[in-house]
Amino acid sequence: MYFVAIVGLNIVTGYSGQISLGQGAFMGVGAYTTAYLVAEHGVGVWWTIPVAGAVAGIAGLLFGLPALRLHGPYLALGTFALAVAFVLLAGSDRFAGVTGGSGGVFFGLPTAPYYQTWGIALGLLLVAWFLLSGKLGRSLRAVRDAPLAAVSSGLNPAVFKTVAFGLASAYAGVAGALLAIQLGSVTALSFVPVLSITLLVGTALGGFGALFGTMFGALFIVYAPLQAEGVSKQAPTVMYGLFLLAVLFVMPGGAAQLVLRVRALFFATKGRYTRPTVGEGASTSRRSD
Repeated sequence: MYFVAIVGLNIVTGYSGQISLGQGAFMGVGAYTTAYLVAEHGVGVWWTIPVAGAVAGIAGLLFGLPALRLHGPYLALGTFALAVAFVLLAGSDRFAGVTGGSGGVFFGLPTAPYYQTWGIALGLLLVAWFLLSGKLGRSLRAVRDAPLAAVSSGLNPAVFKTVAFGLASAYAGVAGALLAIQLGSVTALSFVPVLSITLLVGTALGGFGALFGTMFGALFIVYAPLQAEGVSKQAPTVMYGLFLLAVLFVMPGGAAQLVLRVRALFFATKGRYTRPTVGEGASTSRRSD
């Protein structure tokens, strides 16, 4: 589930260059959409997943339009404010008819949809790969790396940045719906602001702008806290921080960057021993003479 959310976050942060700390809020939108449809209208849980993704995606588009006026740390602060406000609004009794207020919404027994979740995750990964390896991905990278050149080439940065926000939010909505199905309930405390920070950490560890490193980021944010608690039950948070620092020291560019470096080193070493240059052969010949 985190893997799905991180793939979406990589679209908006890694490919379009917009720092978002509100991914957890859009997960909450998807989760509450699923809970409301099941509890109030009796819709089958699996049918609510595309609806949750669509609702969260529309919410992301609506937020992305005014967010175009923000850049860098100001955008990060604005999205983090969204994550904080979502928890307060979802837990408020004013919206109890939809969110259940502080008590949340309970609509079923907890389940473990393991295979279904992985099937959806891999399917969404293929969709992201298809979109980002084509014109959309090239346009997003152009807007991120050279906005003036992108404009001169006929691209509208505002459009592509808003689309990136919408796609990322849709992925988060699907992840939130899957989480709601697993828990059988939704409460505001499931989507506290630290969730958005955790997802950004996972994206950074996987590597910005590289989908194939996303899995490592998801695995780390799920299992590293458990390992840290096993190593030090007195200070698990400190141990988790040490794990994180160690990984960042070894892989400053994320898992994807490490894989690319190892691959380049492998091919460079292989080429060094299998294809000697003419100069090396001549030098060896002269030494033999």
